[in-house]
Amino acid sequence: MDISELIRKEGLRRGLSRQTIRTYRHCVRKFFNLCRKEPHEIKKEDIKSYLDMMIEKGRCGNTINVNLNALKFFYGNVLNKRLMVNIRYSKTPKALPIVLTKEEVAKLINSISNPKHRLMIKLMYSAGLRVSELVHLKAGNLEIENGYGWVRHGKGNKDRMFIIAESIKEELKDYISKECISPNSYIFRGHNGHITTALVRSIIKNAVKNTKLAKHAHPHTLRHSFSTHLIENGSSVAEVQSLLGHSSAETTMIYLHIASPKMIRAKSPIDSMQII
Repeated sequence: MDISELIRKEGLRRGLSRQTIRTYRHCVRKFFNLCRKEPHEIKKEDIKSYLDMMIEKGRCGNTINVNLNALKFFYGNVLNKRLMVNIRYSKTPKALPIVLTKEEVAKLINSISNPKHRLMIKLMYSAGLRVSELVHLKAGNLEIENGYGWVRHGKGNKDRMFIIAESIKEELKDYISKECISPNSYIFRGHNGHITTALVRSIIKNAVKNTKLAKHAHPHTLRHSFSTHLIENGSSVAEVQSLLGHSSAETTMIYLHIASPKMIRAKSPIDSMQII
């Protein structure tokens, strides 16, 4: 039985992203390398023991849940067995993401001297793009004059619309024109067709270092910052949810907790009291 190939085929049939499929294949392969039993010999106790071992090694809740989801997918969707019906998820602590202020974002972008790299980061922040979405953008995905673009086959294999800021429209058009980028070509090209996510992380890492930013920032920090700044500017949770491509409004609600109370016009109830 080629377990990895079975997971790949079933994952594609069910519309899972390639990254999710790769993760599930890796997790299931690690489990069987350690357990050393045939799939039909595995019992619920084997999986519980494996997860307990991960907990004892100090693995975080997210890691445990990913491994649990991978095994549930393999047994439930690939083998059609309800092996894990009573196994509960590991609780994951709810930590608020790090967010940069608007001034910090501007400082970060202004510190990037390479025009192409600066445009990449400006586009990623201004549209709230994931780093994987940025590197896979094609010129044909953009409707620059109309102020929007499309993420094709994003997280969960979903398409969604994103906004193109007025302040970068001309810069984007000039870049695409000067680089002679065709509609079917990646906007930011690299040796293997498009730039790598590692390059984007490196650009931001160097910018953080150059600006001596006190906060730890990475590509997704810009997406968190974009979302929070939208809320601060008066956008509704529903609007932000749509722009981010979140399936649940609950995921988007976290940015209400981060946004500056002053900017979202929230007032403390004590301000309406007459207290001496």
